[in-house]
Amino acid sequence: MKMNPKQMEKMAKQLGMKMEEIEAEQVIIKKVDGEIIINNPHITKVNMMGQDTFQITGDIEEKEEDSSDEDVEMVASKAGVSIDEARHVLRETNDIAEAILRLKEEHRQR
Repeated sequence: MKMNPKQMEKMAKQLGMKMEEIEAEQVIIKKVDGEIIINNPHITKVNMMGQDTFQITGDIEEKEEDSSDEDVEMVASKAGVSIDEARHVLRETNDIAEAILRLKEEHRQR
C-alpha cells in the first residue's frame, strides 16, 4: 500500500511526530577512519517525543583516511606516544604538525 506524503504527514502528526524537510547541498559525516559524503541529499528531520532523528538519502561516497605508516611513526616518535595514539590523533587532525603539537600538549598535561 503506497501512501502519499500528505497521508504520511497526517499519520505522523496523529502519532505525535513532527516532520521537517531540510534543504542542503551536501552532508558530511566524519568517521574515525574517514568520511561519508552525501551529495544531493534529501533530509527529513523527525521529532518524536522530544528526540530528533534525521533520515538522509542521496548519492553516497565514502572516503577512507590514508595516513601512511611513516607519518604515524613520525608523529609517535616526535610526540613520544604510542602508534595507536598517534594514528588516532592524526586521523582527527589530518595534519602531521597539528597532531604532534596536540599530542605533546596532552602529554604535558598528564
